[in-house]
Amino acid sequence: MNNNEDTLRPEYSAELIKSGTRGKYAKRYQEETNIVLIEPDLHKLFPNAESVNQALRQYAKEHQITG
Repeated sequence: MNNNEDTLRPEYSAELIKSGTRGKYAKRYQEETNIVLIEPDLHKLFPNAESVNQALRQYAKEHQITG
Protein backbone atom coordinates (compact mmCIF):
# COMPACT_ATOMS: atom_id res chain seq x y z
CA MET A 1 0.00 0.00 0.00
CA ASN A 2 1.28 3.46 -0.91
CA ASN A 3 1.62 5.78 2.13
CA ASN A 4 -0.18 8.52 0.20
CA GLU A 5 -3.11 6.28 -0.65
CA ASP A 6 -6.42 7.37 0.89
CA THR A 7 -7.81 4.41 2.82
CA LEU A 8 -10.63 6.30 4.52
CA ARG A 9 -14.06 5.00 3.60
CA PRO A 10 -15.91 7.34 1.21
CA GLU A 11 -18.83 7.81 3.64
CA TYR A 12 -16.45 8.98 6.38
CA SER A 13 -14.47 11.14 4.02
CA ALA A 14 -17.61 12.91 2.77
CA GLU A 15 -18.74 13.57 6.35
CA LEU A 16 -15.38 15.05 7.32
CA ILE A 17 -15.36 17.31 4.30
CA LYS A 18 -18.88 18.49 5.03
CA SER A 19 -18.46 19.15 8.77
CA GLY A 20 -14.73 19.45 9.45
CA THR A 21 -12.83 22.66 10.04
CA ARG A 22 -9.26 22.67 8.79
CA GLY A 23 -6.74 23.95 11.36
CA LYS A 24 -9.36 24.32 14.08
CA TYR A 25 -6.85 23.58 16.86
CA ALA A 26 -3.62 24.68 15.13
CA LYS A 27 -3.17 27.95 17.04
CA ARG A 28 -3.85 26.33 20.42
CA TYR A 29 -1.42 23.52 19.58
CA GLN A 30 1.33 26.00 18.69
CA GLU A 31 0.79 27.95 21.91
CA GLU A 32 1.07 24.82 24.06
CA THR A 33 4.19 23.30 22.55
CA ASN A 34 7.82 23.99 23.36
CA ILE A 35 9.85 22.64 20.49
CA VAL A 36 13.42 23.85 20.16
CA LEU A 37 15.77 22.63 17.45
CA ILE A 38 19.41 22.16 18.35
CA GLU A 39 22.36 21.96 16.01
CA PRO A 40 23.72 18.51 15.04
CA ASP A 41 26.97 18.97 16.99
CA LEU A 42 24.98 19.71 20.17
CA HIS A 43 22.70 16.75 19.52
CA LYS A 44 25.73 14.51 20.00
CA LEU A 45 26.16 15.98 23.50
CA PHE A 46 22.45 16.20 24.33
CA PRO A 47 20.65 13.38 22.49
CA ASN A 48 17.30 13.66 24.32
CA ALA A 49 15.04 16.00 26.27
CA GLU A 50 16.25 14.66 29.62
CA SER A 51 19.88 15.56 28.92
CA VAL A 52 18.94 19.02 27.62
CA ASN A 53 16.76 19.74 30.66
CA GLN A 54 19.48 18.55 33.05
CA ALA A 55 22.07 20.79 31.40
CA LEU A 56 19.74 23.81 31.42
CA ARG A 57 18.87 23.29 35.08
CA GLN A 58 22.57 23.08 35.96
CA TYR A 59 23.28 26.23 33.95
CA ALA A 60 20.41 28.10 35.64
CA LYS A 61 21.63 26.97 39.08
CA GLU A 62 25.22 28.03 38.41
CA HIS A 63 24.11 31.42 37.10
CA GLN A 64 21.44 31.88 39.79
CA ILE A 65 18.64 32.16 37.24
CA THR A 66 15.13 31.63 38.57
CA GLY A 67 11.90 31.40 36.68
